[in-house]
Amino acid sequence: MSVVIRSARIGKRGERKFRIVVKEKRSARDGKSIEQLGWYEKGKNGVFKIDKKRYDYWVSVGAQPSLVIEKLVK
Repeated sequence: MSVVIRSARIGKRGERKFRIVVKEKRSARDGKSIEQLGWYEKGKNGVFKIDKKRYDYWVSVGAQPSLVIEKLVK
């Protein structure tokens, strides 16, 4: 099973809100996830929150973060 850390869209149409989730690579973008790590909103403010301990744990066991999530965490 290949596990990735990526975003899943939430909210109403037109809103740019996302959850940061851990899920199997082949699953749908908004499908079932293994664990929710945080959330972020795109836009001028760029509000962002993530559980750094859980993120580090998943990366240590082999989960691959997407490019967007990797940039947000750094």
